[in-house]
Amino acid sequence: MEAQNNEWSNWINIIKPYTRPSIAKSWWQVINSFVPYVILWVIMVYSLRYSYLITLALSVLAAGFLVRIFIIFHDCGHNSFFKSRRLNKIVGIIAGALVFTPYHKWHYQHMVHHKTVGDLDKRGMGDIKILTVKEYKNSTKRQRLFYRLYRNPIILFLIAPFFLFAIFFRFPDKKLSKKINLYSHITTVSIIAAITIISFMIGLKTYVLIQIPVLYFASAFGVWLFYLQHQFEDVMWERTTNWDYTTIAMDGSSFVKFPAILQWFSGNIGFHHIHHLSPKVPNYNLEKCYKENPLFQKKPMTFMESLRAAKYSLWDEEKQKLVSFKEALS
Repeated sequence: MEAQNNEWSNWINIIKPYTRPSIAKSWWQVINSFVPYVILWVIMVYSLRYSYLITLALSVLAAGFLVRIFIIFHDCGHNSFFKSRRLNKIVGIIAGALVFTPYHKWHYQHMVHHKTVGDLDKRGMGDIKILTVKEYKNSTKRQRLFYRLYRNPIILFLIAPFFLFAIFFRFPDKKLSKKINLYSHITTVSIIAAITIISFMIGLKTYVLIQIPVLYFASAFGVWLFYLQHQFEDVMWERTTNWDYTTIAMDGSSFVKFPAILQWFSGNIGFHHIHHLSPKVPNYNLEKCYKENPLFQKKPMTFMESLRAAKYSLWDEEKQKLVSFKEALS
């Protein structure tokens, strides 16, 4: 036990070698994510001549590559994908436009998320909304209804994600600086310009028939991934007085063991506890870090267990666990 405690006191040095990005691996990931996505777009344009069902099937695959592009966008914002901060920003902004996400706005909120995740006293930015059992019981009927609708799996995973990326990210946030909101508007203008150019080349109808399902499937999968990262059966949440960075990173962030194909498309984000320990670890080093260091190994959440995680909707401070509405009110 003492040896393990000594290791934990030195975890920063243990994880440090994995924070060094590889220029070859980074550019190869850019190539094997962006290029297939563009190729699939071209194929889908031609597939419309034969059957829209073929196009929809291809859009699921394209969505997988779009999620992978989002992971690159995510790593660039942490300045972990390339050694150069400028290159991280350039590639990140381009990737952000493809995934309909303003680079500066999203990453500011994401940095707040990293500093406050698992802190019950600092909820509200960069997180999926969650109430404690006490807060829910003390809410008005209208507030309870709104929260139940918000946490409904159909809305949370199948309806809201598309509108989040397609529409909500277009609006400024009063909590953010004018500069960040300006960058968000520039992103929106860039997206509109790209849509105009592409629609001029292939037709607006063709663009819509392809882009909507691709963005829909990618955003739904992406929000589900984000949900699993901090809302699972054995998750830990604490009040600020008891909040500890290392403990929350390990016990407040999940390790989801996905099937190999999903792990590849999700850029190893299932090793989320390691990512929260050190956001500087590029996604392609997360699995290696996990396998080579027993210190960072913990019981994984299986794919089937991840499907059951959607039932958890409230934090029970007495039981120190996430519970369903049924459990909380029984």
